[in-house]
Amino acid sequence: QVQLVESGGGLVQPGGSLRLSCAASGSIFSIYAVGWYRQAPGKQRDMVAGITTGGSTKYADSVKGRFTISRDNANKMVYLQMNSLKPEDTAVYYCNWWPHRDAYWGQGTQVTVSS
Repeated sequence: QVQLVESGGGLVQPGGSLRLSCAASGSIFSIYAVGWYRQAPGKQRDMVAGITTGGSTKYADSVKGRFTISRDNANKMVYLQMNSLKPEDTAVYYCNWWPHRDAYWGQGTQVTVSS
């Protein structure tokens, strides 16, 4: 059973940066596309960015030009570099397969952008 574990969240001021990490266990990581998703209080969970096995990426319009998703198949890691953070980026961030699969939601990592 593959598990996806998020880390790297925290409190950051507007305009700041954070790098989120997603660590995968199991041997099948490299054959699946992976996405980052987020859920703000009172809102639905939305996809933020996705990356295919070949490295093609897709971003939500709200984060284009500010966030960068990357993956390291050898170490079974996916990263989300977040720059120029805004208060509206405040949410719990999750990694999951892309498209997501309900059985693989983890605890997520909280990102709070506030002065």
